[in-house]
Amino acid sequence: MKEIINTKEAPQPIGPYNQAIAAGGFLFISGQIALDAESGTLITDDIETETHTVLKNLKAILTEAGLTFDHIVKTTIFLSDMNNFSVINEIYGSYFTGNFPARETVEVSVLPKNVNVEISAIAISA
Repeated sequence: MKEIINTKEAPQPIGPYNQAIAAGGFLFISGQIALDAESGTLITDDIETETHTVLKNLKAILTEAGLTFDHIVKTTIFLSDMNNFSVINEIYGSYFTGNFPARETVEVSVLPKNVNVEISAIAISA
């Protein structure tokens, strides 16, 4: 069985997918970009604000599922420019309390809506 997790506090999917799926004791969170949940506005003014917006969207989905960043066991960070890594990495780290998940970070040629960062996550839901 799988349970669909969606919240109005995070941007609605821009394709045929859900924000997250709970299954087998895990929560699989789709890649989040810097879309404002209320207005649908893309926030790419600077990499710091963009990264915080992505992580706030992840937090909203975790909260809807009754979880926190401490429940995350794996993330994937997609960057359009690896030169932004250190800034994104510092902001990313501030959302955890030291209980860091496994992770990979990859540079890609283009991301949805031409954003600079997208992050997906897997959390323990049980």
